[in-house]
Formats: sequence, structure tokens, C-alpha cells
Amino acid sequence: MSNKLASKILVVEDSPSELELMSYYLANSGYSVIKASDGKEALEKALIEKPDVIVTDVVMPEMSGFELCRKLKKNPETNYLTIIICSSKNLEIDRLWGIKQGAAAYITKPFTREHLLNVIKSFVSR
Repeated sequence: MSNKLASKILVVEDSPSELELMSYYLANSGYSVIKASDGKEALEKALIEKPDVIVTDVVMPEMSGFELCRKLKKNPETNYLTIIICSSKNLEIDRLWGIKQGAAAYITKPFTREHLLNVIKSFVSR
């Protein structure tokens, strides 16, 4: 194991069980995990924590994942961030809209541990 700092992943999910499951998968794979339960909290944490990747749900109170994506991409301090949408919205139009908002990838729920990790690994190292 190298002493390089682990990549930081911000997980944004309003379902506590989904948030814990994703966080567990990522932490177990050597990533440093930051949690947020809605888009507003995620926006604040993204500015402070400067994560390498953000994995966000779409349907959340306060601010949707699509809106979060737009706000992050419009802000010069966060527009470089890699955003992966992870949603139960699995229509092609949802996927296309997510990519149009600035997401680098779109995963649908339910997902497997391997699928989540493979998508993240394609953007960052551990």
C-alpha cells in the first residue's frame, strides 16, 4: 500500500441505508468518504472538502442531483469535479439529461458493488 492519500469521494444520498451501503463499499475499497444527505449539504461540502469524485442521487429534498450537477459545473471552484449520478431513474431521457447537466457517468439502482467501484475507478485511482 502506498502512502499516497486516498481519493476523496463525496456521496450524496437522502436514503440513510443507501448512503451507508455506498459509503461502506467505497471505504472498504480504500477511498476516503464524505457523506451528504441532500444537494445543499453536498454543495457546501464540495467547496470545503474538494472531493475527487461526487456520487449523487437524483431525487432528493431541497435540491435534485441534476440541480446539484448544474450548480457545481457553473462554479469555477467546483467545475472540474467528476460527478457520477446514481439513481433509480432509469429511463434513457434521465441518463441523457444527467450527462447534459455535466455528469461524467450515470449508474442506475440497484447497482452492484463491482459496478459502482468500476465506474469510480475509471475516473480516479485509490
